Amino acid sequence: MDTIILMTLVVIAILIILIIKEYNKIIKLQNKVKSSESGIDIYLNQRFDLIPNLVECVKGYAKHEKQLLENITKQRTEYAKNQNLKKAGELNKSLNKVIAIAENYPELKASEQFISLQNNLVKMESQLQAARRIYNTDVQRYNSAIQTVPSNIVAGIFGFKEKEFFQIEEYKKENIKIDGENM
Repeated sequence: MDTIILMTLVVIAILIILIIKEYNKIIKLQNKVKSSESGIDIYLNQRFDLIPNLVECVKGYAKHEKQLLENITKQRTEYAKNQNLKKAGELNKSLNKVIAIAENYPELKASEQFISLQNNLVKMESQLQAARRIYNTDVQRYNSAIQTVPSNIVAGIFGFKEKEFFQIEEYKKENIKIDGENM
């Protein structure tokens, strides 16, 4: 009888150790995703901090685009208050519209301030792409961990949920329409 109790206690102890090990593995992966997400936020904030300068630069040339410029300023403020990937996508879409508008103004495209802002945006985009790749890799590892045995059992017990990939390209793939209705 003592052997059965001892073996039961050993099995329970092994199960507890395995659960703790898997839980800690998931927590480490989750923390890595959070860290990668903060890297994306840093680059998005830096990129979006350029928006007021871009808006001011474009304002002088594109007076009839006032609604779009006000809209992008409003979206930037909303993103600053409530940073999430959907808001970032909407803001990127508007930012792309402003850049497309600038293409219609040769004097604006030639201004040193606009060229500098455009170069900074390209630099930020490159850094954002790198951060996005890191984040998506971390999300893929985390999601794979919580979907495979035995981690999926622990993930189910403790309520770990899948993370979403960061796909800003969806907004870039859309055709940019510049007309009075979209502004």
